[in-house]
Amino acid sequence: MTNTQSQPVIRSKTKGLSNDRRNEAITGWLMAAPVIILLLVFLIIPFLFAFYFSFTNQRLVSPNPTEVVGLSNFRNLLNVRFFTVSPELDEGGQIQRDENGEIVYPSLRGYTRNNPEYPHLDGLREWTSWQRGNNRTYLLASDVVFMKALFNTLIFVIVVAPLQGGVALLLALLINQPLRGINVFRTIYFMPVVISMVVIALLWRFIYDGSNGLLNTMLGAVTSGAFQPVDWLGNPNTALGALIGMSVWQGVGFHMVVWLSGLQTIPTVLYEAASTEGANTSQKFRFITWPGLRNTAILVLIVITIQAFGLFTQVNVMTRGGPLDATQSIVFQAYERGFEKQDIAGGSAISVILFLMVLTISIVQRYLTREKAS
Repeated sequence: MTNTQSQPVIRSKTKGLSNDRRNEAITGWLMAAPVIILLLVFLIIPFLFAFYFSFTNQRLVSPNPTEVVGLSNFRNLLNVRFFTVSPELDEGGQIQRDENGEIVYPSLRGYTRNNPEYPHLDGLREWTSWQRGNNRTYLLASDVVFMKALFNTLIFVIVVAPLQGGVALLLALLINQPLRGINVFRTIYFMPVVISMVVIALLWRFIYDGSNGLLNTMLGAVTSGAFQPVDWLGNPNTALGALIGMSVWQGVGFHMVVWLSGLQTIPTVLYEAASTEGANTSQKFRFITWPGLRNTAILVLIVITIQAFGLFTQVNVMTRGGPLDATQSIVFQAYERGFEKQDIAGGSAISVILFLMVLTISIVQRYLTREKAS
């Protein structure tokens, strides 16, 4: 009798638990719905459109119908060739030289313009060249501007990632001290992060001014007038470096806070025990601080890398990709082609290439910094 009466009670409790779990699941999905909708509208759907357009000849305004062109856009962007030419010879078989004594080489256009013997070079342009012995080797590309943008972006990432992360770690170590007024320095270091990048870019454009810029004025004062003013943003040799310096200064405060949060999770008893054993400052950092910051370092490195690949505002406000394409970036090229030149297909292809690059580098970084099984 007791067993028979208890069965409906058990079923009722089980049903009640099932309803509670269902309600919790519904509540969870409703709370996550705004985030999911935002991701779909502003990230996933635009990327899918860009992925599709990258395989077409889509333009913003065109009388011609859109056609699928396969990998043509990617080939035009990434087609790179090496080509070596021998010097011109005179009638006696000797190497010809110009009036300055430089070796004379055949015109490159003779190989890259409708030459049936070199069909693979048709339409390519010179990116750079160098002399090896008496021969000259050319690096040719279908889209020289994009290749410069790709090269500049990689240089920017390679320099900014360790430099910004290292300076931020140094600042975090300095302000992670129980000193009076330390919060003032934390605020000062973090201030550039909360200022708009457009405002900072305009400010630094005046600092880098070639005639009356603050940087030239300070260097001239320090050297008692011996330093000659430099047009930092107008010189192809210094423009990219100027953008790197400004970008490191602007973003270092944010990563300083991330490092600082990691430092404060390390137990102080470890440092006390190390001091008791006679460990010096460098040994404490090597065996306590750095191992304790491993996960923080992974986060900082990935975030800086992704942000560096997104180089755009600095270029758009300060240089517009110049001088001589010295500051072109991948994102700026995607914007310029997709919006200013109305080449939706070309801009979409660049966006897909950028996505694959960032994804690949993030996976490689995660693999190299993974936890090793003991």
